[in-house]
Amino acid sequence: MKILAMLAISAGLLFGAVDINNATKDQLMSIKGVGDKKADAIIEYRKGHCFKKVEDITGVKGLGDKFVEKNKKDLTVGKCNNK
Repeated sequence: MKILAMLAISAGLLFGAVDINNATKDQLMSIKGVGDKKADAIIEYRKGHCFKKVEDITGVKGLGDKFVEKNKKDLTVGKCNNK
């Protein structure tokens, strides 16, 4: 079952970018350089903040300019639903 989930996530990346405001933990973990802890950090951060642009993800500890540079084409910012 986990293999099917990972295949679905990978297929999603082929057809669209990950919405950092609304992505699930598994979707966030499909981004290069994001594992379990960083996905949790993104989710925690967005509880109090809305990402208005992809570069705002640098507000999450451990994700800097190099991360954005490497992943910018795979990231998008959708409507913020935390407020």
